[in-house]
Amino acid sequence: MRRCELIRVLGGIVVGLRPHRLLVVAIAMFALLPIEVSGAGWLPDLFKSSSKHPKAPKRAKSAKPAKLARHHAPSKPRATRLAALGPVALPPSVPKPAAAKCDPSTLRIVLDVGHTAESEGAISARNVAEFTFNLRLARLIEEKLKAEGFAETRLLLTEGKARPSLFRRVAAANNLHADLLLSIHHDSVPNKMLEDWEFEGKKRHFSDRFSGYSVFVSRNNPDFKTSLLFAELVAREMKAEGLQYAEQYSQPIMGHDQHPLLNKDTGVYSYDKLIVLRKIAMPAVLLEAGSIINRDEELKMDSPERRNAISSSVASAVKEFCEPRWALLGPL
Repeated sequence: MRRCELIRVLGGIVVGLRPHRLLVVAIAMFALLPIEVSGAGWLPDLFKSSSKHPKAPKRAKSAKPAKLARHHAPSKPRATRLAALGPVALPPSVPKPAAAKCDPSTLRIVLDVGHTAESEGAISARNVAEFTFNLRLARLIEEKLKAEGFAETRLLLTEGKARPSLFRRVAAANNLHADLLLSIHHDSVPNKMLEDWEFEGKKRHFSDRFSGYSVFVSRNNPDFKTSLLFAELVAREMKAEGLQYAEQYSQPIMGHDQHPLLNKDTGVYSYDKLIVLRKIAMPAVLLEAGSIINRDEELKMDSPERRNAISSSVASAVKEFCEPRWALLGPL
């Protein structure tokens, strides 16, 4: 529709309007005069019902929600709008995200250090607290991410007993308005699987039955799709380092610790009720880096080589997460 035709249409509408609405139409005419609109544009659809009916201008209100969404969106890009990255094998039920830009310098990542000094988590075969392993690995991941330009990476440490500390860490992460949370843990086994051995003259507990990493997401997370995407990236990078995932979580022998395996190739599980994954306001993933109750794997987890391999895997996953590569649906 050319400008002259547009003016004639609007002129017809003016004739049927009440005097107090003339000013609105005049403003609309002034705003639309410079615009060339094709026959396939939105303007013909605007007047499809009836050019004399006062409901026609109301159709323009359909654009308002998009404006409000843009107005309320955060100034920095959200990870939840990132493109899918590389050939990640997502389940068929999870659609690929649309393209969006990601600036490493503003992507806010929270590294949640699992457990606290007062509630140390699992105890390794050689009597070292899980919290010690978690903190050491999290600090190395933070260092590597900042070296890659992810300057907004934050280490999250809480205090107190286990359950209250979970709610405190969720509140702290939400207050940071982060784009992504990764909770760092090290694994053990149910007590019924523990065996006794002697280390440094004292009785200790161990289980050499299982080993490997595990990656968990919650389907109750407000952005499960993005959580799963990042989980797949982390797991894929761990596998590329030659690491194997722990297969026991899908087995009935784990009892209440049994969880659905979402990807049998990479070792991504769902842990739907975990507070730190489901109560958080951002995409969230929990990484069990390896088993410290397994005597051989504990020694590996304590080595600089293994910590470097895991931290490099996480850093590579975050970089991929921030680099749009899929053929996409277009920007959100």
